[in-house]
Amino acid sequence: MSRDPVAEPLLGRATFRAISSVHTIVATDPTAAAPAARVAQDYLAALDQAVSRFRPDSEVSLLAARARRGPASAFVSPIFADHLQTALRMARATGGLVDPTIGAAVVASGYDADIDAVRARRFPHPDTRRAAVPGWGSVHFSAATRRVTVRRGTLLDLGATAKAYAADVLAALLPAQLPGGFLVDLGGDIAIAGETPPAGWQIGIEDARGQILQVVASTGQAVATSSTQLRRWTSTSGERHHIVDPRTGLTAGATWAQVTCTAPTAVEANAAATAAIVLGPDAPAWLERQGFAARLDSVDGRTVMTPGWPRPHLEHRTAS
Repeated sequence: MSRDPVAEPLLGRATFRAISSVHTIVATDPTAAAPAARVAQDYLAALDQAVSRFRPDSEVSLLAARARRGPASAFVSPIFADHLQTALRMARATGGLVDPTIGAAVVASGYDADIDAVRARRFPHPDTRRAAVPGWGSVHFSAATRRVTVRRGTLLDLGATAKAYAADVLAALLPAQLPGGFLVDLGGDIAIAGETPPAGWQIGIEDARGQILQVVASTGQAVATSSTQLRRWTSTSGERHHIVDPRTGLTAGATWAQVTCTAPTAVEANAAATAAIVLGPDAPAWLERQGFAARLDSVDGRTVMTPGWPRPHLEHRTAS
């Protein structure tokens, strides 16, 4: 997903970096872009404190530390609770193909720190025995008390939902506080709300090399991409990427270089795209059965589009 959506005249734009990604807010009212970005930065800072696997003081890390000794419980913040409920809802919707209990398996694969730190290591990450995935059904959450209980050894990883859901939250929040409409692009997870440009929001589908493969227009649908090419590192057995198959606890196969989906919300689109990566060759049929319009780009250069995905009008244009 392009981190630089195709701009139209008189749109405001603000770009910033947080939670290991580059984010862009585009506003139909140019004066609203900068304050919108500040709202987004504040929200992402609170989200990082709640669910980051890379901060020892985050709520996720503190819960995982307790779970090393046995089953563990914690009363969590409202933002943690909101994102955990969403992650569990997406796990249920995908039949467990997207599962927030994969954290230990992701760590075992080598993704145990910020991706820049992982890549900067002098020696390849040693392969380890695969870690068990407790399964999303093992997480017990009380909405009334905001209490979370997990099994021994559970490390929650909300990476498949947190950023996309944050885009949805911000897209709903910004028009209530600021004039005009907004496109919220959090590292490629895109949600829109409020006033729409006359031709719709023009969104570039970008590959890992920075090449725009297609431009699509949206007047309401969210768009999200999952990729096996961006968050990669070297282990003793070769190249790894960050998406784990919850069914095996191992790195998912790389049938697809990336999958882009549309849906009413960014979190639904991203969950579908991540599930498609996990499913590999079975993804197009699954996406069609689930009703997701999607573009799937394979590692060998093939492109598959499910029903409802717009045929490309702009291809192979290098992003500026």
